[in-house]
Amino acid sequence: MKSCKQRSDFSGSEDWIFASPIKLGRLPYSYTGVWRELERAAEAAKVGHIGTHSFRHTHRSWLDAVDTSVAVQQKMMRHADIRTTMNIYGDVVTEEMTAAGIKVAQMAFQGNGEQAERKWS
Repeated sequence: MKSCKQRSDFSGSEDWIFASPIKLGRLPYSYTGVWRELERAAEAAKVGHIGTHSFRHTHRSWLDAVDTSVAVQQKMMRHADIRTTMNIYGDVVTEEMTAAGIKVAQMAFQGNGEQAERKWS
């Protein structure tokens, strides 16, 4: 997103991230315009489908990563019920989870040279 913003004709700090060239940057793209750009970017990056709702999940993950209390996360996400925050947006990947996954993978592939040389993607 940062490089997209930097390449835009509307790259100022006060400009919209998805500034509409049709509206000369004074308004953002319409929802469908943003959706088309996300689809194009996801295809170019080969990361699969990305929708605008993905940003909500990312925001919740980042809130959790900086040790924001669940009650504050609920309010910031504007969820009426804390269960929505925890059950729908609760799948966050912590550094501890990443480190544990790497250690398990290293143990699994340690003994076999062929497997140990595989590249993770």
